[in-house]
Amino acid sequence: MKSICVYCGSNAGSKPAYTERAIALGDRIAKEGLQLVYGGGNVGLMGIVADAVLAAGGEVVGVIPEQLVNWEVAHKGVTRLEVVANMHERKKRMFDLSDAFVALPGGFGTLDEMFEMLTWRQLGIGDKPCAFLDVEGFYMPLMGMIDRMVEERFLHPEQRNDLWHGDDLDAMVAWMRAYTPAQADKWMDEKRRKSLR
Repeated sequence: MKSICVYCGSNAGSKPAYTERAIALGDRIAKEGLQLVYGGGNVGLMGIVADAVLAAGGEVVGVIPEQLVNWEVAHKGVTRLEVVANMHERKKRMFDLSDAFVALPGGFGTLDEMFEMLTWRQLGIGDKPCAFLDVEGFYMPLMGMIDRMVEERFLHPEQRNDLWHGDDLDAMVAWMRAYTPAQADKWMDEKRRKSLR
């Protein structure tokens, strides 16, 4: 693992704890000798994580759509800033540059990006670890929804277990470094599916 992608809010959120965790993650990424890949913004938790990595002597690669550059939210102080045409290109480029993915608290964009990576992994497009780094239980309702997906047989239990969730940075980094992808089949009802053909 040489690089880690962080998805997070373009706002800082309502609690100081979100900022504190973003700083702690950025500092840890740099001290682990990892390169940060992120959305290229200078605002919200995005900018906070990037600044923390840079302050600790780490490298930061930002990938940002041209529209957001025009809105003047691009971080001009990162190691390298890549400008792409749109969000689809951004997600693909961030995937190519990254060995692992972490979601800090955020909104629609954070969930969109992380769930696309989870879907790609489920379909065998990628095999990179994905983790939700929680802050004061922010992601607990989402984990409840994912558990419901398992209960209702829309998600394989092994794919649920393949997703890390917690608030311990040490545990998350150790899990990512030792990660082995689950071998679960997306089609849980393969026999029934074939019988309906």
